[in-house]
Amino acid sequence: MATVPLDYDVLLLASLAPIIVVTALWLLELVFIDLDKRMLAKLHHHHEALSRFTNFIGVLFQTLSHALGYTVTHSGVAHFQVSVHYGKVEPKREKKGVLQWTSTLLLYLGPFLVPAGLMLLYGSFLLTKAFAFPTGVQYTFVRTMTNFGATLSTFTQSMFHFLASMDLLNPVHVFFLLILIFLGLGIRPSYIGEERKEKVNLLYDLKNVTSHFIKKPLYILVFFVVVYVLFFLSLALKSNFYIVVFSVLGLLSVIGIIALFLAFLLLALVWATDKIAAGWRLIPFFTLLISYGATRVLFFYVPRDNILGWSLLVMIIATMVVILLLIKYKTNRFKTAGAMKHTRVADGKKRASQK
Repeated sequence: MATVPLDYDVLLLASLAPIIVVTALWLLELVFIDLDKRMLAKLHHHHEALSRFTNFIGVLFQTLSHALGYTVTHSGVAHFQVSVHYGKVEPKREKKGVLQWTSTLLLYLGPFLVPAGLMLLYGSFLLTKAFAFPTGVQYTFVRTMTNFGATLSTFTQSMFHFLASMDLLNPVHVFFLLILIFLGLGIRPSYIGEERKEKVNLLYDLKNVTSHFIKKPLYILVFFVVVYVLFFLSLALKSNFYIVVFSVLGLLSVIGIIALFLAFLLLALVWATDKIAAGWRLIPFFTLLISYGATRVLFFYVPRDNILGWSLLVMIIATMVVILLLIKYKTNRFKTAGAMKHTRVADGKKRASQK
């Protein structure tokens, strides 16, 4: 027989555990989006084409999500337009109430769910041991949180293990990596290089979503009622489908965070090579290819365990060393060409000149 505190736990807290985790992951995803945007802002002056490309991907994902919202709510799509800085979808039939609210919600949340959902389907063929959903029914907040976290942890470890031991000579692996980075670059439009009145950043996203929910408090109440009904139905049927549903949402957020992290590493590589003199900037990229290929050939003749992981590690270290050496010796980042002195000009101001 359950104790009274346990009864309160079941009634008020246990069903909220996966919602709290998914919300926290979504907020973390927004933080990574803001970091990527800041890095893109540093690159925009020299890589305007890259900024426009990433923004186009983000606008495309956002517009497709809006179109999906109209499709799900049976509004239909009458007009679909996408450009580098602008996306527009017009419905065939205007819906009101909850249907309109749902289509707008998908506009905000769709880019976080739809592309990651496609990656989840693709990854299910490569990460066969990554999906370990909890079995049995969890009755308390702590047990629900623990098992839900274990599902996300297993998937995250499998993802990083795959990335750390992937075969760059395997087209399937390379395509998965490229699509993952592609997803990270376009989860959210950056709007860099476009004049906009409002400041589009982390707080802007939070403000939009919060305002969307506050405008319809009744829908929030209905959402939690549905959540509680599903939770207790899961308990009554002794099934774990309630945890599985939120686990899938959590896995989508994990995929998004990893994709954003990989996109940040790519942008950081571009930013670092910009510090190198123009004639030497391609050397780090050639280093990636040569060091990986040479290491794979070496391990072909000198076999050892985990040759794929070691090859990736050598490639990363070699590239980092080459970048640091080129920044030090092929730029003026760490030294000046000569000492500086001040000379007076006619207006009495000082001007710096080189000896």
